[in-house]
Amino acid sequence: MHHPPQIAELIDRLAGLPGLGRKSATRLSLYLLKRPEKEVRALASALLAVKEEIRFCSVCHDYTDEDPCPRCRDPKRDRSTVCVVETPADLIAIENSGMYRGVYHVLGGVLNPLAGIGPDDLNIQSLADRVRGSLGGEDPVREVLLATGSSPEGESTCSHISDVLKDTGVSVTKLARGLPAGMDLEFVDGGTLKDALEFRRKLP
Repeated sequence: MHHPPQIAELIDRLAGLPGLGRKSATRLSLYLLKRPEKEVRALASALLAVKEEIRFCSVCHDYTDEDPCPRCRDPKRDRSTVCVVETPADLIAIENSGMYRGVYHVLGGVLNPLAGIGPDDLNIQSLADRVRGSLGGEDPVREVLLATGSSPEGESTCSHISDVLKDTGVSVTKLARGLPAGMDLEFVDGGTLKDALEFRRKLP
């Protein structure tokens, strides 16, 4: 179907987003055309704002508009436990479970040699520095909870981090089994995630 170039470009841009094929992108483009200009401008403004004002927390690497982020500054958080997740979406899933009150560390992905993603491409060294830097201080880290997904890449990442932290003496634990194999944490239901947190196991 022929579209004016402006609409065609919008469809192309939207079709490049995760989970949106060309049919969905076309439907969304035509929907936006029917909305009031004020509403579309507000959407465009929100998109620009997140790109201009949101950055990574220098401590946990979650998205934030102030550094350090509110969670890292919260005095009520248990700083003795650091929960390591793949993405900010996984952090939100664990936070929404209501079962965890420690602090977080976002890796930014998992090890995947086939995709060219190695340890230096993730926030693994900053995790090691963070743990070692806390030892002997006022709020030493006593447990690192590895909450990566159950994919082969997630398991490999857990194993690597466990090896990196082996000489620290810090307890390294992992979410309990029961998580669907290969599923990202952001898609796991709350009940399953609560059980995985409550019955986490210590890694050798």
